[in-house]
Amino acid sequence: MDTVSLAVLLLLAAGASYVQTLTGFALGLLMMGGVGLTGVVPLEDAAVLVGVLGIVNAVQVLAKGWRDIARREFLLVIFISLAFLVLGYWLLGLLLAASLDWLKLVLGAIIVLSSIQLLLQPAPLEKPSGPVSFLFFGAIAGVMGGLFSTAGPPLVYHFYRQPLRPVVIRETLVAIFAVNGVLRLLLVTGAGNIPSASLWWGLLCIPVVMGFTLLARRYPPPLTPIGMRRVAFSLLFLSGLSLAGPAFLKLFGDFS
Repeated sequence: MDTVSLAVLLLLAAGASYVQTLTGFALGLLMMGGVGLTGVVPLEDAAVLVGVLGIVNAVQVLAKGWRDIARREFLLVIFISLAFLVLGYWLLGLLLAASLDWLKLVLGAIIVLSSIQLLLQPAPLEKPSGPVSFLFFGAIAGVMGGLFSTAGPPLVYHFYRQPLRPVVIRETLVAIFAVNGVLRLLLVTGAGNIPSASLWWGLLCIPVVMGFTLLARRYPPPLTPIGMRRVAFSLLFLSGLSLAGPAFLKLFGDFS
């Protein structure tokens, strides 16, 4: 990896980890979108790197907050998401075998849909949702996590509707993403899909993520939660559209 590519990767990790700490789920989406646009590392390697960085971020966040994890909701989601994560990883292999443009199209579409979800204000429920709903959203998150290490959006929407304290929601989500990240790394290793050498340079992102996670917790921006969501929406929407648009034209442009 050349110096410019490494610098771009470090900048992506810095911005993504900062936003992740403030919103609870944007690290994977922003990293994957940025990598897809810049091409600094292969997308499949980026998904592995995102998993590693997500675990690092989770260790920092949960070091003091693990007692706030909602055990019932955590276990329900983990039970189903781990199984569907295997399905998502299998689908990633199919997309890679078909075409890189298909991979970019699916990733871009996921990022765009996730950004739109950020603007939705989930109506809070008076009573906690039943087990089936957590299994349903956990399954969707598992597939997305297996594909691109981006399991956040469906679970974020569902959890923020629950009558739980914000700190409980945040810590539970971070714990779920960390466990999913560990399993995905095990899947990659077990399948023998050794990442390219660029991934090892990408591990320099770890101290960057640690530093910007602390920075976001100590010095959050002077924005309201709604303002922060709008900033995250803009970043995600533009990156997703820029990624999916050209891929769509390459795949279906001849039909117009």
